[in-house]
Amino acid sequence: MRAMANRAYLSIWTSGYSEDLMLDRFERWLETVPLSRKRPGFTSLVIRAVDPAEAPVLEQDLRGTITSGPDVIAVTREHRNTDTSYEVEAYWDLWQVDAAGLWSREPSRLLLICNGEGYDDGVAADMGHFIADVGFEHLFTGHGGLLGSRGRLPEREALNDPSETLFIDLMTNKESLQQYQEKTRENVQQLLAWTHASEEAFPVDRYRLWSEGEENLEARLDDILAVH
Repeated sequence: MRAMANRAYLSIWTSGYSEDLMLDRFERWLETVPLSRKRPGFTSLVIRAVDPAEAPVLEQDLRGTITSGPDVIAVTREHRNTDTSYEVEAYWDLWQVDAAGLWSREPSRLLLICNGEGYDDGVAADMGHFIADVGFEHLFTGHGGLLGSRGRLPEREALNDPSETLFIDLMTNKESLQQYQEKTRENVQQLLAWTHASEEAFPVDRYRLWSEGEENLEARLDDILAVH
């Protein structure tokens, strides 16, 4: 379905952010990540300087070698600089449904970014000192406006893909739709629990949940949680 192209994000701004503190706080944040049981540990590290157009300073495969936040940060410390960005890849487990309507908790990619204040013309001020690409938007919002207080099935004539038609046909079953609501809510609750864990791990000035497809992702998530 088309919504699968959209991604969801968590941006965090911390109090008293500085070059001296950024990696220590990034380490604390990495330690809060609810890593996948099926794909544990951190999988890659990319360090960039100045802006995204520049070739990476370092690209390192971490699979099978680095499993904790302190291990990751130990690699980054010799590259600490205010004009630098650090990208760490990992996986966490989210409920996902297959074409037959069967649910399972499967690894979903996480990209965790720490932006130095001088990186990319100060992108940290606008986008966040820390940014997480938390996965496909539909894993938290559902497809096509199905979920929430105003959720409804789209007209079949409006569908553009056979897979969309099959999915909507599946959701006409009351039990299937209820399970879809429950599993999606569990994904939302996991995202919010991690957000709150981040607030407890280091001084958070503010945070924002946002996505490519929702005008107000936080309001959408609250609406989905409110419907039982």
